[in-house]
Amino acid sequence: MKLPFFHVDAFTDTLFRGNPAGVCILDKWLPTAVMQQIAAENFLPETAFFVPAGNDQFELKWFTPDIEMDLCGHATLATAHTIFNHLNNPSDKISFQTKGGILTVSRDGDLLTLDFPSRMPSPAMLPEVIEKGIGIKPVEVWKARDYVLVCENQKQIKDCKPDRSVLDQINLDPGGIIITAPGSEVDFVSRFFTTQSTIFEDPVTGSAHCSLIPLWSKKLGKKEMVALQLSERQGKLFCTNLQDRVLIAGKALTYLEGFIHVP
Repeated sequence: MKLPFFHVDAFTDTLFRGNPAGVCILDKWLPTAVMQQIAAENFLPETAFFVPAGNDQFELKWFTPDIEMDLCGHATLATAHTIFNHLNNPSDKISFQTKGGILTVSRDGDLLTLDFPSRMPSPAMLPEVIEKGIGIKPVEVWKARDYVLVCENQKQIKDCKPDRSVLDQINLDPGGIIITAPGSEVDFVSRFFTTQSTIFEDPVTGSAHCSLIPLWSKKLGKKEMVALQLSERQGKLFCTNLQDRVLIAGKALTYLEGFIHVP
């Protein structure tokens, strides 16, 4: 079986930055085990698989090299980029049927905007193993899908050197650990870590901003914000808080276009 495949860098306007995702076009769904094997073979943070469903609608699933995810921002952005730029979809708005509900993506020039559910976190107690492994004492701790550790400044986020051997003692699947702080040149910054996973630090995590956007909107008193994820590759996100929804906008670039061969 020969399947069209794209490798897209999401949340960036520069190749080799942002978060890389695989995008695989299907006519019908493959067995879950096969899609998981493809994602493991690609060894990208996420591989997205989609099936056209007619009238600018698509069914969409996401896989890390280890598990199927319930929500993924950057691979959704990469999929929309592929549909708009390589399938020549005429509409400027498409929708995806996913495990995380109906998600829409709109196009305005080269900027793509994800309409995602808001996941406002609640105050939480921080497990001792996370505080020890992160090596930073946060000023606030919150939790939705992910633990959100609010720190004092951007330098703490940039300089953080988590101890994976400690953090891997806790299994948070499908969640992770976000560290975040006010930004020096943007509204807020963050980094994202997933314990017991093949890829420990995610370069740019759209789904994490489902919690970061409402949290920072409340703290800053702003509806529209610019965020920077401070991984080695980095990525910029343009954020809007809509109460029960969040808008996450960014750019994307195609790195590779080809085919994969599946038995």
